[in-house]
Amino acid sequence: MSQASARHILVETESQCQTLKQKIESGEKFTDLASAHSLCPSGKQGGSLGTFGKGQMVPEFDAVVFSGDIGVVHGPIKTQFGYHLVEVQSRSD
Repeated sequence: MSQASARHILVETESQCQTLKQKIESGEKFTDLASAHSLCPSGKQGGSLGTFGKGQMVPEFDAVVFSGDIGVVHGPIKTQFGYHLVEVQSRSD
């Protein structure tokens, strides 16, 4: 079964998501921004979601984690929880 490791930042609006993505692209640390802004409890761990299998996350999230490039910040990704920035850290089949 496919496994992946990822971290994310969850915010309420697409514009917040875009602003945070620009900050990351300008050199700010993903983990610092996750700790300061993420609505998900994982924010306290820099957004780390640990390792999980395909189908354990919502479909929109899974689609990015299991097909997107590793080490790239993807998003905004809209789910029922809000808007996410996602960085896939590793993946195995």
